Amino acid sequence: MTVSHHPRHKNKTIAALLAFLLGGIGLHRLYLGGWRDRWLWLHLASLPLALLVALMAPEANGFYKLLPITLSGLAGFLQALLLGLTPDEKWDARHNPHSGRRSDTRWPVAVVLVASMMVGCGALIATISRLFDLLYTGGAYG
Repeated sequence: MTVSHHPRHKNKTIAALLAFLLGGIGLHRLYLGGWRDRWLWLHLASLPLALLVALMAPEANGFYKLLPITLSGLAGFLQALLLGLTPDEKWDARHNPHSGRRSDTRWPVAVVLVASMMVGCGALIATISRLFDLLYTGGAYG
């Protein structure tokens, strides 16, 4: 008796949701590519980098100390959009070539995309605003 083994089918909605919720630490990269994914390690590097900034400049504003994690989180929102907007055929060719199943994305991915746009754009605008406030006024507005 032979048992056919198909690789695990990777769900586009789950990947986009992981990028939206925990993209700052690269959980979606772990889901898609495993521990060998270089982008996962770049996301994870933001945590010790933030600690390094905090240790090297203890008098710095908290915004600067959290900036590596903030940038990684913003990249996670962008990746959620890119993952969610990938056509199903292209998704399966890239992530599920031998799974034996075809993706059929429905409305839940649209909810993730809308949430990613709302939260991601708000976070990006807030980050840019705070950065300019600190750089040009020394934090006079907060």
